[in-house]
Amino acid sequence: MRNGRGTLSVAAGLVLVALATVGYVLPPAFDPPPLKADPAFQSIPAQPSHELQPVVAVDSVRRREISVAAENQRLYGTLRVPLTPGRHPAMVFVSGSGNGSRTEFTPQAEFLAKAGVVTIAFDKRTIGYNFRDRDFGLLADDALRMVEYLRTLPEVDPTRVGLWGVSEGGWVVPIAAAKSPAVGFMVLVSSPNVSPLRQVAWALNEQLLRLRAPVGARDLLTRAMGGVGFNFLRYDAMPALSRVKQPVLAFYGTTDPSIPFVESTKALVTAMGEAGNDDYTIRFMARGDHAMRVNGGEFTDGYLETLTNWITGLPGTSRPAVHMAGATPVQRFEASDVPAAPWYAGGTMLGLTICLAAVGYVAGPVAAIVVRLRGRPIAPVETNARLWPPIRRRLIRMVWTSLGLLVSVVAFIAVLVLFSINQAGAWPAVLAGWLVVRALAVLMLIQEVTAVAAVVSALREGMRPSRWQHVAVAGVLGGTGLLMVAAAYYGLFSFPW
Repeated sequence: MRNGRGTLSVAAGLVLVALATVGYVLPPAFDPPPLKADPAFQSIPAQPSHELQPVVAVDSVRRREISVAAENQRLYGTLRVPLTPGRHPAMVFVSGSGNGSRTEFTPQAEFLAKAGVVTIAFDKRTIGYNFRDRDFGLLADDALRMVEYLRTLPEVDPTRVGLWGVSEGGWVVPIAAAKSPAVGFMVLVSSPNVSPLRQVAWALNEQLLRLRAPVGARDLLTRAMGGVGFNFLRYDAMPALSRVKQPVLAFYGTTDPSIPFVESTKALVTAMGEAGNDDYTIRFMARGDHAMRVNGGEFTDGYLETLTNWITGLPGTSRPAVHMAGATPVQRFEASDVPAAPWYAGGTMLGLTICLAAVGYVAGPVAAIVVRLRGRPIAPVETNARLWPPIRRRLIRMVWTSLGLLVSVVAFIAVLVLFSINQAGAWPAVLAGWLVVRALAVLMLIQEVTAVAAVVSALREGMRPSRWQHVAVAGVLGGTGLLMVAAAYYGLFSFPW
């Protein structure tokens, strides 16, 4: 079973080049270009001083837990009503992605209620919303039920009941506003206004740049995203946004790493033009992050004041002297769309590839068990007894390496996504994870080449494999070959490293 190391090295190198080529030539490609400078965003005026006037807050607020019937479940929330006399404007908080607990809005709800705005913060539904399936229309109906509830309260001015949505809520709130004239106004915070897939790809790209991740790590993520079959990821926000007639207040933070805020603003302005709606106000908040906070701490200066003064001043504040104002936003790259994966690289084919590889890996042991159950001897002939054990050990190592590669790729993607969501992580951790993934991929390639050479050499030396040994060899080599092609598509063999 001796083969020249030079021959094996050349063979492994040729296979590596071939697999690297697969990663380069097969679509889809994702390389977001720099965003061209727009003069409209380079000369934004300062925010008008009257919008930033201090808010007089009162301490008298009544709080009550509420329950509202919705589709397939009840929605629970907290109602806050200022005890000052008269009818007040009111607003419903609509959460972003995730569990959406009402408690995340407590500081804002308390501030607004003490300033004379009735608020409802409610827990997001648990039926009909999950990681894979998200019906923004269903979430919009939930928000409208809260609006209708507020309109029945004697303390509320029914003509000034609005919706506030953050992040994913920026796709939900326009649907509700376009659907019902009961919505009197709309507040958008970090609203993407592009498809969820474009927003996520942009955010991941920004985070990977911050972490100085290799280009290949971005390609791995985006190709994986292109093969995901979640319909909501390609949701088009423009049709609903273009039907909004109500006054709109939009906030964007200039340090938000999750939203392409310049393109999101352009989309909002375009939609308002199509709707014939000139009652929109866009404010860029200095140092504001995705939640309008500074590094996750206190709210950015002027956010709560601007929000409160705008709501309490309606309808007079609906048409501002200047549509866009505040700090200058700087977006480096375009929010490019992630092309859908071709049929041979979709989630179904990837799952089938992994399943076939798993079948190949267990085929040999299963075949040996069947032989035993039939009462046939499985002991190899004399020549096989000498040549088979080294091959068997190679096959076992290949199975463990392949399993390690699959686990490491899933873990690496999960870590990158968590880093992006939490705006955390350090570049050494990303680089180390990437090197582990690439090293396991190359090790799998080397094991495949050397195992093939070992089998060929053993056959030349007179080994006569039994039927179950044929199954074991074909299953492991074939399964590993399938995984190598899949790894090549996802760029695990591409250069530069």
